[in-house]
Formats: sequence, structure tokens, C-alpha cells
Amino acid sequence: MEERVKNKKSARPTGNVMYVPETKPERNNESKPVIKAKSERKPEATEKRKTKPGTRQEKKKIPVVQIMFLAEAFLIILAFIILFVVKTHGTDAVSADSDEIAVSADGDVVGMAQTEELSELDFSPHCTEQTIPSSLIEYTEININGNTLNDISEYRSADVLSFGIGNDYSKLEGIVTFRGNNFRDDPTYGYAEMKDFQLKQEWSHQTGSLTYGDACWTGSGWTGQPLMAKWPIDTKAAMNMYDWAKQDEDLVEVIYACMDGYIYFLDLETGKPTRDAFYLGYTCKGSGALDPRGYPIMYVGAGYDSYEGTARAFIINLIDCSVMYTFGNNDEFSLRGSLSYFDSSALVDVETDTLIYPGENGILYLVKLNTSYDEAAGTLSIAPTVVKWHYNGIRSSMGSYWLGMEDSAAVYGGYLFIADNGGNLMCIDLNTLQLVWVQDVLDDSNSTPVLSVEDGHLYLYVSTSFRLGWRSYDTAEVPIWKIDAETGEIVWKTPYECYTEDGVSGGVQSTIATGREELSDYIYVTVARTGESYDGVLACINKKNGNVEWEHKAYYAWSSPVCVYNSDGSGKVLYCSCAGKMYLLDGKTGEVCDILQLSDGAIEASPAVYNNYAVVGTRDCEICGIKLQ
Repeated sequence: MEERVKNKKSARPTGNVMYVPETKPERNNESKPVIKAKSERKPEATEKRKTKPGTRQEKKKIPVVQIMFLAEAFLIILAFIILFVVKTHGTDAVSADSDEIAVSADGDVVGMAQTEELSELDFSPHCTEQTIPSSLIEYTEININGNTLNDISEYRSADVLSFGIGNDYSKLEGIVTFRGNNFRDDPTYGYAEMKDFQLKQEWSHQTGSLTYGDACWTGSGWTGQPLMAKWPIDTKAAMNMYDWAKQDEDLVEVIYACMDGYIYFLDLETGKPTRDAFYLGYTCKGSGALDPRGYPIMYVGAGYDSYEGTARAFIINLIDCSVMYTFGNNDEFSLRGSLSYFDSSALVDVETDTLIYPGENGILYLVKLNTSYDEAAGTLSIAPTVVKWHYNGIRSSMGSYWLGMEDSAAVYGGYLFIADNGGNLMCIDLNTLQLVWVQDVLDDSNSTPVLSVEDGHLYLYVSTSFRLGWRSYDTAEVPIWKIDAETGEIVWKTPYECYTEDGVSGGVQSTIATGREELSDYIYVTVARTGESYDGVLACINKKNGNVEWEHKAYYAWSSPVCVYNSDGSGKVLYCSCAGKMYLLDGKTGEVCDILQLSDGAIEASPAVYNNYAVVGTRDCEICGIKLQ
């Protein structure tokens, strides 16, 4: 995001006085193989029943047709029994190895219908006449360990990169990346089990500010989502945690990279530090990421230069809080000059040990980590090798339609989806680094694409901000799109007329929340500076047709909304505004359940929720722990 509130005092909306975020300086049709979801499994052969010689079972011959009929009838009855058990007794009654019932990485039962839908998802991305990459992208290039290929068509990944559905992304109990997983669809873990539908602030922890030149960065900004991890006892044994934290088997550690240059480590329930804060020395505006394998590794990027040097991406050893590797600073492969900011939140392909990290410098980094982790010995090392991909847009320039990626990538199978600063929504084959399709999304995007499986097909939900002067100096239409992820074609769009000004963008700065359970028909999106100049809405939009079901109107928001659920499937929507308020709304009706004033200044960061605890940082230099009651 090219603009941020720099000064804590200016972040406070008082009467009609608005805060003004800082503005960064200008800087520079073949069908693919079918990819099956990782959840798809072949049924195992049934073991033959053993009988003793001379028994009645051995002597009596049963016709083959009758055996097949009885077996089929037995399987149908068994399926109905399992479904009944799940509905009446919950997830504990179901084996995680069942082919009929899928259990997600966070322990939730996916259910028979959804499992069937996901296992039958055939996904063959290709372009159409409307999404041919060459219409918007002039060229792409690939660099391997410092050498740029003469012919990009020759590139093939040494290992096959492939991601499954979002629920399968992480083995760690917690929230390991921005919006939870590779679908970017769930920044929650577990169920909230709310009864009174009230918000209660339980604790706060003070943060600070970082000044570089004439820029002062305070507290937590966009996107600024915290991470949460319930580390196994054996993993914690070697960590530099305080002894009480190591011994607490129920501890959930909040890990929060903030704009003051520190990474904070806090107890989810109390806000008490679990270890010393780690001074990185660089402003972190985006959200960090943890390794989905449960390895004690953190990936985080600097969003601005500092007195420590040029911004870059970091790989951090969470055993002793040391930096193992950095990359991306002053990268000569960048077409955007010396800018090297990283606001994206990384993903890791577990099977190939590959870090996937887009940069605002216009480079997509694929880092083969070559990780060596010995939990018993408490040792961790990496030996990275790097593949880089960059592109040049038809309309790219140093003054407008910038190269670069500030949002986070969504991934399914071997395909990555990302929007950029120059109005391009791209689908990239990770194994060939070829563009599959490109859609024109008109403007600078800070909204991460969100993947959604509906009726056996994969879709994307995305929107953009409104950059002053590119399309208008007054107001402009900002669409919310539903996109066919296979072809890049627009399914529907729902537009909002938005204001903007230099430094305070209107439009959608947040990432869309997709509903599930009783909210499965809807998406939720915060639209900034629509209606009146500094107003905004949280819109509930129907997935099928793009119709707006209801709107909650308030001061505008850059923070991303979060859907939270009870185990009975009932859902509420949580979101924060730039007026410092947190709202809890009924997801079906829009009725306000509760409002909590958390800050005198802005909240730009996005909350994460673990069971019934939400955590979010403010521009007023506090990390807040909120209980959902």
C-alpha cells in the first residue's frame, strides 16, 4: 500500500479533522494438466474375510452378483449411519482417516457434501479471448541464482509445487499467515462459542514508533494481522521463551510484527510477554507468516527503509530469534528501481520446502529453503537457492500503474493468483512460471484475492483501491468482483462510487471475508470513502448474483472483516474502523450486536481470532486482546 498514516497524532479523527496517511514516493491457449485437490483419496481395497476350513461359510457358495449387491447396500447404510453420528455427536465420533468425512487441519469436520465437492474439483486454468496475458503484460523474465534465462519457455520447476484446499495448509494449531491459509479465507481458529454476543477488552500491550527521515511509523498498520501458535511442548523446549511459558501446555503465543521495528510475543489470554520482544529494526506494515509444518520459522518483510538499511524480506529462527537469511534489498532484477518493500504475507509449499514471496519491487521469489530441523536437538538451519520472476505491464510507468505486488498471493494446485499495483490480476503457473491469464482490475490493488469453491468450481473474490489521478481526480467506480479462477473471466461485479485524495485512499483496502456455515451464501467487504467523503460501509453481498443484502454504514475502514462462528454454525462478522472502533454484527441481518471503542486513533490492522479471543493492533501504539462473549 503506497500510503500509510505515519504520525500517531494525525491518525486521530477529531470532529471534522481527518488524519492524512503518508504517501510513499513514486517508484519505480493451451489447456493445462488437470490438478486434483490434495484431499482426494482412492478408496482402499477391503480385506478379505478369513474363515476356518470346513465351516459353513466356506462350503456355501454365494453368487458374485449377490455379493456385490449386499456390499453396495452395506456401504449406503454405513454412510447414513456416519452422517447421523456426526450430526448428533460432533467431530469426536469421526475418524480423521474416513474417506466419507473429512477433518480439516484445525479439527473441524468438513462434511460429506463439501468433501465430495472438493475431491471432484477438476481445475485446468486457461485464458480466453478476454484474458489473454499479452493484452496487459508486455513480457516476463526468469532469473535462477543470479542468471537470467534467454528463453523462459525452457523453465520447469525441479519439484512439482502443488497446494491443496485452505483447510489443509497448516499442521500447526493457530493462524500462520495473513487470512489463515493459501485460500486466504479464514483468519480464525476454532469456534468462538459466543452467548451474549458482546465484546470485552481483556488486555493491552504497549508498542512504539520508528522514525526514518521525515517518516514516523506508529503502532500497527495495514495489513498488520497478528499470528498465533499453540506450540508443542517439545518445540518450546529449545525456544528462548520464559520458563513459565514453556511449561504452560495450553499457551497460545501471539506473534506480532509491528511498525516500530519490534516483533512482540504475548500470551493470548493475558497479553503477558512470553519472551523478550525482538528488535528487527525495520517497519513491518504487512503481516508475517509462520512455517505451516510447525517448524519454528517466521517469514516477514520490511515495509520501509530504516537506519538499519534498505528494506528487505527476513527469515527468522524462532528458537533464538535470530535472522537466518534476508533477500530482496536493492535487487538488480527489479524493474522498479531500488524500491524493495515487502508487504505480502508468505506461503510455504510443504512438499517441496519452497517459500513463495511476492515483492513490491515487482519480483515473485521462489526460495528453495533446504531446511534442516532437529526438534530433539533444538537445531535449525536453511541453505536457500532462489528463483525470481518479474513482469512488465503494457501500461506500467514510474508515474502510474506501478509494477509491484503489495497484496498476498492465493494459491491452489500449482497456480498462484495475485493482483498488482498496476491494475493486473494474474494467474501464474508456479511450475513453469508462465502467465496463464490476466484480468484488468482497473486500479492499484491492496486487496488479497480470496479463493472459494462453489458447486465444484473455483472462484476468486477481489477488489481494488482508488488511486488519485489514474482514472479520476474526483470520484471513481470501484467494483467488487467475482472472478472465474479457471479463466479469469468476470462472473459479476458490484460497483461502489468512491472518493479519494492523495494519501487517504478510498475503495477497498481490505481483504474480502467469505462466509461459511450459515453464512455460506455471502461475502463481506469494507468499502472506504463511499457515500460521504469519509464514510464507509461493511457490505454483505450475495455470492450467487452480487446483490447487496445489507450494509453497515460507519466511519471508513481499511481493516479486513472476520467471520466468527459458534459450533452450531451461527455466524457473526467482526470488523474495525479507522475511527478506532470494533464492531460485532449479525452476519445474516447486519444487526449491530456490540461496539467497542478500542482506540482514540485509527485501526488499520486486521484482527485474527483464536477460539473466543480476538487480537488487533492500533495506530495508537497498543496491541489489544478482546474476548468474544
